[in-house]
Amino acid sequence: MNLAFKDMLIGLVGAPNVGKSTFFKAATLADVLIANYPFATIKPNHGVAYVRIDCIDKELNAKCNPREGYCVDGQRFVPFELMDVAGLVPDASKGKGLGNQFLDDLRQADAFIQIVDLSGKNNEEGKAVEDYYPGNSIAFLEKELDLWYAGILEKVWKVFARTAEMQKQNFAVAVAKQFSGLKVSEDDVKSVLLKTGLDGSHPTKWSEAEVLKFSSTLRALTKPMIIVGNKIDTPKGRENFDRIKKEFPYEIIPCSAESELALREASKAGIIEYIPGDSQFKINDETKLTDKQKNALKFVKEKILDVYGSTGVQKVLNHVIFNLLKYIAVFPAGTKKLADSKGNVLPDCYLIPSGSTALDFAFKLHTDLGKNFIRAIDVRTKQTVGKDHKLKNRDGIEIVT
Repeated sequence: MNLAFKDMLIGLVGAPNVGKSTFFKAATLADVLIANYPFATIKPNHGVAYVRIDCIDKELNAKCNPREGYCVDGQRFVPFELMDVAGLVPDASKGKGLGNQFLDDLRQADAFIQIVDLSGKNNEEGKAVEDYYPGNSIAFLEKELDLWYAGILEKVWKVFARTAEMQKQNFAVAVAKQFSGLKVSEDDVKSVLLKTGLDGSHPTKWSEAEVLKFSSTLRALTKPMIIVGNKIDTPKGRENFDRIKKEFPYEIIPCSAESELALREASKAGIIEYIPGDSQFKINDETKLTDKQKNALKFVKEKILDVYGSTGVQKVLNHVIFNLLKYIAVFPAGTKKLADSKGNVLPDCYLIPSGSTALDFAFKLHTDLGKNFIRAIDVRTKQTVGKDHKLKNRDGIEIVT
C-alpha cells in the first residue's frame, strides 16, 4: 500500500503536562499514555490524524470506498502523520530536560501545533501551581525554537560565513544545505533575506543579533505554528484565551481535547453518533447511559459545543493543513470509471501544495505518470487541461499518458 500521508508530518509541541498526549489521542485514537505529571511522554508517538473535507462522490453520483482514511455522510477524512514529542522546558535548546533529543525529533516536521494549558494550573515546567499565565509558555517555547535554529547555524557560523564569502558561494544554497535536515529550501533562505534586509553576500559582517534575527525568521517560515488554547472549559480558560489572543500574532484556537476524546471514544463504542468536527452529537439509547455518562455528555454539549461550535480539535487539524501550510486535497479519478482495479470507488485523495499543476499531481501519483504525461481531464466538467493547469481544492483529475 502506498502510504501517501507519510509525505507530511505535523509535530505537537508544548510544555510538559499541558494536554498534548490527550490531544494526540483525540486526533488519532492511538493508545498512548496520558498521565498528570511532566515527561509522561519520552519517546515520540506517531499516529494518523485526518483533515475533513466534503467528498466529491455525491457530485459524481457514486459512493466512495477510501483506501486510506474514511468517509461518513459525505465527509471525507484524509490522513496525515501526527507526532507527539515530550514536553519542552526553558533552556531545552541547551539540553535541559533532554531538550536536544526532543528538538531533534522535530526536524522533519512541516509545521507545529503548540498546545497551551489555559487553566493556569501548570507552569512552563509542568509543575502544579495556582495561577500561571499560559502566555509565558508561548513566549518561552517560541524562544527555544528560535535558539534551536540559531544553535545549528552558530556552531559553524564563523567558518561557514568566511568560506561562503571567500569562495563567492551562493549564500541561499549554502544555508539550505546546512539546514537540509530541517526541510529548508533555497527559496526559503532568499525569502528570509528579503524580509530581514540582511546582506547574504557579506555574512561575515553580521552581528550576533543579526544571526539570531535570520535564524528566528527562518524558523518561523519553515516551521510555522498554530496555538491551541486547551482546557478552554476550565474556570480561567476563557479569560486566559482572550488575553493571549490579544498578545500573540499566531492563530489561536480554543479547544477541549478531553471533550473530543470523550466524544470519539463514545462514538467508537456505539454510545453516540458523532462526526469529528461537528457541533452536535446524537445519543443512540439514553436508557443505557449511566448518570456519569449523561453528565459528561451534557457538559460537553453545554460548555463546549454550544459555546464554541466544536471541541476545536478537528478545526485545528484542518487549519494547520489548509491555512497554515496552504495545501489542497485532490482526487485522482477517471472520467468513465471512478473505481480502481479492485472496484474501490474514489479510493484515494492526496494532500498537495496549493499552486500545484496537473503535471505536479501526475508526478505525485507516480513518476511514470509524470514522465509520460499527455494531458489531464477534470472529472466534473470533462474538460481537458494541460500540464500547467493549476489545481483547486477538491478537484477530481484523470491523468492521461
